[in-house]
Amino acid sequence: MGSDLAKLPEAQLKFEQAREILGWSVLAVSQSEDNTVSDTLYTQSCLYTLECILVDLIKDKGHSPTVLAGHSLGEYVALYAAGVYEFGSGLRLVQRRAELMSQTSEGAMAALMGFDRDELDAKIKATEGVVLANDNNPSQVVISGAPAAIDAVMDTVKSKRAVKLNVSGAFHSPLMAPAAREFEPVLSAVEFQDASVPVLSNIEPTPKTNGQDLKNRLIRQMTGPVRWREITLQLPELGVDTVMEVGPGKVLTGLIKRTCKTLSLINVGTVEQLEAL
Repeated sequence: MGSDLAKLPEAQLKFEQAREILGWSVLAVSQSEDNTVSDTLYTQSCLYTLECILVDLIKDKGHSPTVLAGHSLGEYVALYAAGVYEFGSGLRLVQRRAELMSQTSEGAMAALMGFDRDELDAKIKATEGVVLANDNNPSQVVISGAPAAIDAVMDTVKSKRAVKLNVSGAFHSPLMAPAAREFEPVLSAVEFQDASVPVLSNIEPTPKTNGQDLKNRLIRQMTGPVRWREITLQLPELGVDTVMEVGPGKVLTGLIKRTCKTLSLINVGTVEQLEAL
């Protein structure tokens, strides 16, 4: 992840800036054989740095978005791409967010695939201590909350597959409230400019450009759901016909494909894919 970018002068500058801010090397962590990058403390800063580099390189090739969105951490990259803040300001926010989230050991998360939506919604509503954290597409969601509540949903809702996630806490749930309270003054201290293009936020999947509105949405993101299915459904309504996923892998385009089959999908996570644009 990111090794091919290391050869590009434009990327080298960002990697060095990130090292000065973080106190460690994004490239070294990403390439580490002990899988350090999978630790929340490092994952978020690595992804933010790599994806911001790709955003810059895509723009350098003359491509400009008409609307932006990001899944969970990806919302920070979307805001950078929209010119809401500078790279360093966003990275400092992401670093602190990762620290607070990694310190939260309470709760659990689980992914469910292939289920009856009405049955799932009813069970979540009837079970105290569990919420829908990631509404990814019609047949794939993540639930978050107290371990016993997670087990109750997994044990009673029929699904093709249900698996607990290897995470440190119940992200995007009310159990993140203490971390969110600590994060709010850090976020509030950063000046947000108005976005150059509309951004669809996780907590409110409608287009906004006002910087203060986007900040207010981000404040609520840590404890609120990622409404990715609704974001996807908004895209054709906004005149979007092509979606470009920026970053390693093809997770988001895979989710989008199952929600809205009419959209053309492009992935840019490597230099080869960048050159193919």
